[in-house]
Amino acid sequence: MTETTREAMEYDVVIVGAGPAGLSAAIRLKQLDADLNVVVLEKGSEVGAHILSGAVLDPCGLNKLIPDWKEKGAPLNVPVKEDNFFLLGEAGKMRIPNWPMPKLMSNHGNYIVSMGNVCRWMAEQAEALGVEIFPGMSCSEMVYDDKGGVKGVVAGEFGKNPDGSEGPGYEPGMELHGKYVFLAEGVRGSLSKEVIAKYDLSSGHEPQKFGLGMKEIWEIDPEKHREGTVTHTMGWPLGSKAGGGSFIYHLENNQVYVGFVVHLNYKNPYLYPYMEFQRFKHHPMVAELLKGGKRVAYGARAISEGGFQSMPKMVAPGVALLGCSVGMVNVPRIKGNHNAMLSGIAAAEAAHKALAEGRSGDALTGYEADVRGGAIGADLKKVRNVKPMWSKWGMFPSLALGGLDMWTNSLGFSLFGTLGHGKTDAAATGEAKDYTPIDYPKPDGVLSFDRLTNVSFSFTNHEESQPCHLKLKDPSVPIAVNLPKFAEPAQRYCPAGVYEVVGEGAEAKFQINFQNCVHCKTCDIKDPSQNINWTTPQGGDGPNYPNM
Repeated sequence: MTETTREAMEYDVVIVGAGPAGLSAAIRLKQLDADLNVVVLEKGSEVGAHILSGAVLDPCGLNKLIPDWKEKGAPLNVPVKEDNFFLLGEAGKMRIPNWPMPKLMSNHGNYIVSMGNVCRWMAEQAEALGVEIFPGMSCSEMVYDDKGGVKGVVAGEFGKNPDGSEGPGYEPGMELHGKYVFLAEGVRGSLSKEVIAKYDLSSGHEPQKFGLGMKEIWEIDPEKHREGTVTHTMGWPLGSKAGGGSFIYHLENNQVYVGFVVHLNYKNPYLYPYMEFQRFKHHPMVAELLKGGKRVAYGARAISEGGFQSMPKMVAPGVALLGCSVGMVNVPRIKGNHNAMLSGIAAAEAAHKALAEGRSGDALTGYEADVRGGAIGADLKKVRNVKPMWSKWGMFPSLALGGLDMWTNSLGFSLFGTLGHGKTDAAATGEAKDYTPIDYPKPDGVLSFDRLTNVSFSFTNHEESQPCHLKLKDPSVPIAVNLPKFAEPAQRYCPAGVYEVVGEGAEAKFQINFQNCVHCKTCDIKDPSQNINWTTPQGGDGPNYPNM
């Protein structure tokens, strides 16, 4: 087998991922030194194509990065005007008042945004400063130096056959070398996963925890639209089956974001997160809002929920992990974009200092110290027990005790110390013999939709002649182990219908429809045998989200 020869390009800093963390780092680097050579590599067809978030944005990160963002036309057009929180039953609702909640839960001063559009605008700011941004460039491999440190990445490899061999139009891609490499891939990025394992960065930290977030954009009757209204719910339809809840955000142009999050530590392998989301829309409160409207977009992605105690070590020789590659979501606030931006700023400042001192390829320990000891650490430390409380004790006790803990943490102490998470989400999956299948109503095609119809509204496309990017460590496991033991939950936990069991008995086969993949990474996280490895497909493939 011949070794692939690639051309190499040299940069001061190579950034993987044009999300809020990666773009913030790029902008801050050029603000600090206009002569630095900075490149951002984005696997989506354009900046924003793979960005999906709620999103109510706390502008603190943007305020620090670009204080005059309003004058520069940032797409933060809808300030939050009203904050609602409901506990749902099957047919009714109970409003939870805002006054007992800690101040950090208030959305006053925040904005309902499309993070895809915010990132598109940030990319324009970065390019104006001289940052090179290459969309459609998947980073498929890490490049290491002879001392075992990170040297760069391989990007832009195209034209492999389904079996992995080089096709007639094969392009080997390039090596992009950096004095420092920033991984800002988002949740469970394939390169970040490799780096965390190679340098054992999770050692001494709690396992990362995750949720699956699904989102639709609806155009609704103008009479029902309340621009600036933020609504969150808990309870039905999940109840005690799983942790999670919903969000409904009224943005401009008579549109609402309707989203649903299921914590991936659920036990019942028959749980079907996507169908829980579709059932939720039939609650009278939601159905009345959406009546007469139309869904215009759909998407899904995993959310890092482990918080303060689950953040791995963030640096190794030549490389730093940013944003959701580390896991910086404040779970009760359902916000992480502000911390992603702050992490990008911190990484940029640490790299700039190192480069000014003539260093390269070392571990940027100053970046990690800034994250843990600064605004990000303070934000996450206050809420660190909310997620483990919910996981251990359920919704109602965690509402009361989590609220108490957030209040006391705001005063500088905790009655509970720092609680652990315990099992990974994969290990939390129970055996099928201990659970009863759940009967889900058939989608009506008006409020609720089947998966494949909805996936078409994510505008997902993958070139079919490439190798499947969803790798099975052992192809026999889905049928030989997962099917009899766990009723093969991949059929249900995937929000895009990628995985199917076709046939029965001795004829049963595990089918992977990788063309449907929306890059949410749930399979990599929740597979109980940890047999699925999500890798990046060729550049430009995947969802093409318009304004998620």
